[in-house]
Amino acid sequence: MKKSNALIFLLLINAVLSAQDLYQGEGCILKSEFIYQPGDVRFPSCHASTIAQIDGGYISAWFGGTAEKNPDVGIWISRYSDGKWSKPEEAANGVRQDKRYPCWNPVLYNSGDEIILFYKVGPSPSTWWGELITSGDKGLSWSASRRLPEGIIGPVKNKPVLLNNGILLCPSSTEDQGWRIHMEMTPDNGISWERTEALNDSSISAIQPSVLMHPHGKIQLLCRTRQGKIFTSWSEDNGAHWTGLKPAELPNPNSGIDAVTLKDGRHIIVYNHLTAGRYMLNVAVSDDGIDWEAAALLENDEKGSEYSYPAVIQSSDGMVHITYTWNRKLIKHIILDPNLIKAVRFENGAWPTVK
Repeated sequence: MKKSNALIFLLLINAVLSAQDLYQGEGCILKSEFIYQPGDVRFPSCHASTIAQIDGGYISAWFGGTAEKNPDVGIWISRYSDGKWSKPEEAANGVRQDKRYPCWNPVLYNSGDEIILFYKVGPSPSTWWGELITSGDKGLSWSASRRLPEGIIGPVKNKPVLLNNGILLCPSSTEDQGWRIHMEMTPDNGISWERTEALNDSSISAIQPSVLMHPHGKIQLLCRTRQGKIFTSWSEDNGAHWTGLKPAELPNPNSGIDAVTLKDGRHIIVYNHLTAGRYMLNVAVSDDGIDWEAAALLENDEKGSEYSYPAVIQSSDGMVHITYTWNRKLIKHIILDPNLIKAVRFENGAWPTVK
């Protein structure tokens, strides 16, 4: 019995040491905080945050309620000003004449004239539809909801990107006939729309793409899959046509990701560097969107924990802002200085350890 207890103790010590030995990259993290505390809200569960810069600060949104898929799940927002987040408020819900439906996956976009909040309403991802609301006063008040045209969902999880031709490119996906990604385009901030065909067939299950911008008008997408890897595709005609999906070098445990192109041309991705589970949340950096290196370890906990569904932007002051789900209970906010990143190569595909 004593030998057995000693073995268990050694295994626990090794696990702790292994976690501590992973490369942290914490030198680039300037701030780590929760947007709200449990006592500030009346919902016990939250997920799928989004963040955008507004005049004088930032705004974040997520869906919250008793649990994902429940009818009481609405879209909640909080505003960041003078270093503090406001108390969360419900900005949208799924109350309709016939019944109340759950809300899903908000996506914020600041057009300059107004804030657009895209979100989904419906019983499930295979049957939901897209809606949007707008705000002209930095999220203090919101318009009535407007349902998007049939076949248009809006950006499904990650932020849209404004192209040089004035088109807002919205990365999207559907789950009603397998997991398939596509692009939606609007020239007038959500009034009129076009969309591409699905970019993948049923041999690859892919959803929730994120967009990176490259020189000479080249666009890259990265997406979540069931194949154990993040997959990627490229376009050279403003997103109208795309190459076939191919696996990138980064793992994916069937969990949401987000990525952003920085002002200096580098690219950052926030994701779970795992093939199973969501207990580790990571930041990687790349010069070309192909070869990636470890930048920062945001979370690393036991396998029962969940740190997931990140959103990432770069603000006008050059800082990187990240929000993500913290154990389905809270939304966490990170401020990261990309100039302080000390990139480290992966070790045979694994997150690097401290030498």
